[in-house]
Amino acid sequence: MSDPAPTSHEHSERTLAVIAALEAAGHPNTVRRTGSAPTAAAAAAELGCDVGAITNSLVFMADGEPLLVLSSGEHRVDTAGLAARLGKQRIKRANPEQVASASGQVIGGVSPVGHPAPIETVIDESLRRFPALYAAAGEHDTIFATTFDRLLALTGARAMQTAE
Repeated sequence: MSDPAPTSHEHSERTLAVIAALEAAGHPNTVRRTGSAPTAAAAAAELGCDVGAITNSLVFMADGEPLLVLSSGEHRVDTAGLAARLGKQRIKRANPEQVASASGQVIGGVSPVGHPAPIETVIDESLRRFPALYAAAGEHDTIFATTFDRLLALTGARAMQTAE
């Protein structure tokens, strides 16, 4: 990314938690502000990348516990298939309160990192094919650049098929 990272006084507490998690893991601080991008397609258009390189961080409830799914922007999560692969009875989308409680962030800005406590995480195998990935950084208008391998290491996620 060519844009310099904004200084910390330009970020919310949620984004500062993401930056702290990145730095603690030795990941470069690639966090930057974007325009409002309500969809993966809009984010991809703004960043000039393939929509599949947008990493959606989606919070689900799996048998009553939070589950973070890092999914490609070009896919929908197959909750029934994912439940079977994970040995869960049921996976359903978390409501806004559950998302905030689990991640400390809000829908549209959930990051793969920077949560108040660890969340069981899976990452879509299809993201491997992109040399650069872009994920939300705690707010709807912040992102960070990373790679599949770095994201796997940052989150401790299990890589598997998550798409329909």
